[in-house]
Amino acid sequence: MANIEMPQLGETVTEGTITKWFKSVGEAVALDEVLFEVSTDKVDTEVPSPLAGTLSEIKVPEGETVEVGTVLAVLGDGGDAPAAPAVEEPAPEPEPEPTPPPAPPAPPATPAPEPVAEAEIVEESAPGASSATEGKLLSPVVRRMIKEHGLDASAITGTGLGGRISRDDVQRHISSGGASAPAPASSAAPAAAATPTRAVAPAVTATDRDTVIPLTNIRLKTGEHMVMSKAVAPHTLTAMEIDYENVETVRRKHGAEFKSNEGFSLTYLPFISRACIDALGEFPHLNASVGQGELVVHNYINLAVAVDLNFEGLLAPVVHGADGQRMRAIARSISDVARRARSKQLAPDELSGGTFTLTNAGSYGTMMQFPIINQPQVAIMSTDAVKRKPVVVTDDFGNESIAIHSVGVLALAWDHRAIDGAYAAAFMARVKEIIETRDWESELG
Repeated sequence: MANIEMPQLGETVTEGTITKWFKSVGEAVALDEVLFEVSTDKVDTEVPSPLAGTLSEIKVPEGETVEVGTVLAVLGDGGDAPAAPAVEEPAPEPEPEPTPPPAPPAPPATPAPEPVAEAEIVEESAPGASSATEGKLLSPVVRRMIKEHGLDASAITGTGLGGRISRDDVQRHISSGGASAPAPASSAAPAAAATPTRAVAPAVTATDRDTVIPLTNIRLKTGEHMVMSKAVAPHTLTAMEIDYENVETVRRKHGAEFKSNEGFSLTYLPFISRACIDALGEFPHLNASVGQGELVVHNYINLAVAVDLNFEGLLAPVVHGADGQRMRAIARSISDVARRARSKQLAPDELSGGTFTLTNAGSYGTMMQFPIINQPQVAIMSTDAVKRKPVVVTDDFGNESIAIHSVGVLALAWDHRAIDGAYAAAFMARVKEIIETRDWESELG
């Protein structure tokens, strides 16, 4: 018999939600056969069985969130069957013994405090803080979420073991517009001076004319991450129109051959990616993270690319070491991580470590987006639709004329703590210059 435990899916992941079991109790499981699917705050992934055998017991059902290392199931050999509960044999009655003389009464003992399970952490109340979580058994993740959102733990219904509050319980409470923690009473300060409470969305009650669709774990975690980003970083937008005719000439000339050789289309995204990577080398403060009173500039470029999961969520897999790749290699890397993101084959490390993000909605004809920064990065670029438009062109002699070119907008959302507008504009101007003037035909080789 062997225990199957919740794996460590990334160095910062502390828990996961079992979203699907691919085997039932009693079924045979082959080595490396997909056994279950788990959803974390970073990735949804299918987990293969570490050994062959028969699934004897499932301890964690679908939909339950547990911490890393929790036993999820028991795997036995082919002859094993689900274990039956043991029946205790009655103990033989002891022979009667002579009754000893009564001892003098002992002083009453002070009762020992009840033990707390190791996996649980008791919330400690700071002086003057709300007692909404005092005495509650909360995991570190749940405790942090309750504090960050200013919630009243006593108002949250726990569905875990013994009524324990899980992460999903907190998420449901937030989504339903649940109560925040009450402000501490103070006799020294007047009520008018009380700190305003966190804004709470109005509660929504579904009727028989509505369809209720539970939010997936990835949707909930994306929303939580984006709300945090907007609260942390002062977002600013800088946008610039780009003439892609130089790129379009290469795409028309080599597009069919490229798709035949590579198996995927030659889109604008690899050209934009390559231009951003080169420009970041000249403007490194956009390839950075904001620390505690400092800007941490990364001396490497890990390019994150947002990938839509059939309208069911969004992931941003990372092309590590993108600054060491030419355009064709970048195109291959982006296509590979996007394909594996959609088929749930990404490793957890491929969703972390990004230093700059691209998000591409241009295929739907968008004019310009204002994307939310992918923390802890300081910038994200939206690549919007490219359309044929009339533009003014100047020949070698300075003569102007009207021509039809492929034109689109690039929009950069950036963190005003890291840089100022002039720096962002200069970066965008350099990206524009590279796209419009580079010899892309030689780069494609």
